Amino acid sequence: MKPSNLLASLLVGFSLAASSFVAHAQTVLKIGYTATNDSHYGVTANVFGEELAKRTSGRYKLQQFPSSALGGEREMIEAVQLGSQDMVITSTGPLGNFVPDTRIFDIPFLFRNYEHARKVLDGPIGQEVLTKFPAKGLVAVSWLENGFRHITNSKLPVIGPENVKGLKIRTMENKVHMEAFKSMGALPTPMAMNELFTSLQQGTVDGQENPIPVILSNKLYTAQKFLTLSGHVYSPAMLLISPSIWEKVSEADKKAFYEAAKIAVVANRKRVNDDEANGIATIKAAGVSVIEKVDITKFQAAVVPAYAVYAKEFGADKIKKIQDVK
Repeated sequence: MKPSNLLASLLVGFSLAASSFVAHAQTVLKIGYTATNDSHYGVTANVFGEELAKRTSGRYKLQQFPSSALGGEREMIEAVQLGSQDMVITSTGPLGNFVPDTRIFDIPFLFRNYEHARKVLDGPIGQEVLTKFPAKGLVAVSWLENGFRHITNSKLPVIGPENVKGLKIRTMENKVHMEAFKSMGALPTPMAMNELFTSLQQGTVDGQENPIPVILSNKLYTAQKFLTLSGHVYSPAMLLISPSIWEKVSEADKKAFYEAAKIAVVANRKRVNDDEANGIATIKAAGVSVIEKVDITKFQAAVVPAYAVYAKEFGADKIKKIQDVK
């Protein structure tokens, strides 16, 4: 072959190789969360990753870091803001410190049931809050779910709010939750999730409050004697992405992100439903006393003073608007 023909062939080959690389270039997104990979968060990440890869011909792939491998929720949210972490699945616990509008959903006894909560988040109220994130250096892809929160402790059966008095209860780093437990006479102790299990074992705190899926996936019940099905707060979660990544995503691919997230939300909620339905038996089998008959009206009455604080912060009209969603 003449040198000129050989050169031409090489150039064509390099061109084809380059085109193939561009067509198949893959962006690996690091996503972190505090729960285990076999939890409701893990299900979310797995389904989201599969659906996103499918919709982008494999151009986006998730690299998962479960079990607080990248730190606590607050640390991971900060890392996503800074661009040193690509994505995070987080509860709204510490999120109110970044996007204050999310705090309203943490008000105790705000939601009647799962159907009510999901309608609010999927509807105009919840979707409008998502628009607040970019101004705070975050992009909210979708609402997710932890579930209704319940109280566990190692001291005594909690039948009503009077039993909570004096208990050192770990709460999320969230002043709305802390205000509620102060109203009951408890000693709320904010603490990152990755510190909680050891603190329960060592007696640093007497108890904690979390949804059943979180209690199960983190095996918190193995360090507690009593579980009270108080359902005092509905706990949303979120899928967040760093603006430094989002600004590089094409409009077509952004659509793929949202479509993948919708399917992941369905999987997330199904897992929460399943954990709620089946998890109590697992917890009982571990020797935990489960208080199922709870006088919710007493708990609601105990947090009435906190509602005056919430009305000042969020506006009584906004709270009522959420309560009125049918």
